[in-house]
Amino acid sequence: MSQEVRNLEPKALWNKFADLNAVPRPSKKEERVIAFIMDFGKKLGFETIKDQVGNVIIKKPATPGMENRKTIVMQSHLDMVHQKNNDTVFDFDTQGIEMYVDGDWVRAKGTTLGADNGLGVATIMAILESNDIKHPAIEALFTIDEETGMTGAMGLQGGMLEGEILLNLDTEEDDEIDIGCAGGVDVTAVAEYDEEDTPEGSVGYTITVKGLQGGHSGMDIHKGLGNANKIMNRLLFDGFDNFGLQIASIKGGSLRNAIPRESVAQVIIANVYDEAFVFDMQDIISEIKTELKTTEPNLQIVIEKSETTPTKVMPPMAQYYLVRALYTAHNGVYRMSADFDNLVETSNNIAKVTVGEGKLNIQCLTRSSVETAKFDLANALRSAFELMGCEVDFSGSYPGWTPNANSEILDVLTTIYEKQNGSKANVVACHAGLECGILGTNYPDMDMISFGPTIHGAHSPDERASISSAQKYWKFVLEILENIPVKSN
Repeated sequence: MSQEVRNLEPKALWNKFADLNAVPRPSKKEERVIAFIMDFGKKLGFETIKDQVGNVIIKKPATPGMENRKTIVMQSHLDMVHQKNNDTVFDFDTQGIEMYVDGDWVRAKGTTLGADNGLGVATIMAILESNDIKHPAIEALFTIDEETGMTGAMGLQGGMLEGEILLNLDTEEDDEIDIGCAGGVDVTAVAEYDEEDTPEGSVGYTITVKGLQGGHSGMDIHKGLGNANKIMNRLLFDGFDNFGLQIASIKGGSLRNAIPRESVAQVIIANVYDEAFVFDMQDIISEIKTELKTTEPNLQIVIEKSETTPTKVMPPMAQYYLVRALYTAHNGVYRMSADFDNLVETSNNIAKVTVGEGKLNIQCLTRSSVETAKFDLANALRSAFELMGCEVDFSGSYPGWTPNANSEILDVLTTIYEKQNGSKANVVACHAGLECGILGTNYPDMDMISFGPTIHGAHSPDERASISSAQKYWKFVLEILENIPVKSN
């Protein structure tokens, strides 16, 4: 199937994407893809550097006649989000992504595709390898661990790069040019509790929430999609209040930056409430499905008797605080921007809820383009979880990227876009964590811009890349490289 992808135009781009997708590259485990990129740069005969954290820089001189243009940094991240459908058998640590063509889309078989940010990486590789593309001096910057903490961008030291302009290739709509983005902070709540024995005369049930779309917890947060952890908590809240349901375990969500698609809870109910509980749950399930019928048509909520009844459960008082804290904790859009139309300013994703064996762990990713607002919402979450007795930690905080209305490279891109497409590009700030803000802390004078081909469903197994958009984007990239401004005297 990857041969089908290799035959797509532009072949230089799709072939490099197929090469890259053959290399396993989960966040935090980028050793193989780092070696792959290092080998690629060295085989081309270019200066190839790995910095102290694992970022790779490959330097290619200007093509003849372009030596007087400003040096540019072309930047993308090497890691990808690893998500798969429950019924997909796939080992991300050892297998390459299995791709296929579906009309105008390239997709993967039951997993994330890695177009985020693999198409950006492939673009840079194709340009480095080319002999006939005109461009100024290029510093290709391949960062690591963008998806789970941006530690690559954070670890890049000042003085490593000389470029005056940065082209970040990590935007996911081909008619958008990004000039700003949100910052983020991880909010983690943990606590321990003393399990108690399951009462006599109890029956076990498994509650499963699945079939949700999921998606990017920044770019998709405004779409009204279902959050599996919030839906599960609603069911547990009702079962606890009306029937004395007790929780043995919860496993919901997987990654901080993905809207959770699935949650599974093991619970017990007293035999006497058995039929009433199931009947009542069906009413709530029907209500939830009706509320989400437009955004989540494939939502499934299944309640079935467990083969074995759990022997240990959460004490009622600990559970009382848990379900109420999760109900209280904000999920979704918190505030829209007053400065940009239709831009989410501040949001939170209740990404992961794990309960069992006397421990609970709740993980959130809070985002905002306003640093003070980011911590305002983080403190609201902290308050909810501390009131239930949790220890709350803020970690992985990274800054947003403040728009520069006087950007020279922005003028170049908007002019070329309008010339090529007959319409103006949407110049926007986005509610996602682009690396530009972090890179800007050590390179404050660098003129930065972000753009890319159309990718839908990033961070979910529905991720897909538009073939026609990739062609439009490739043409855009080539003309940008020809029109980089001349160096200042």
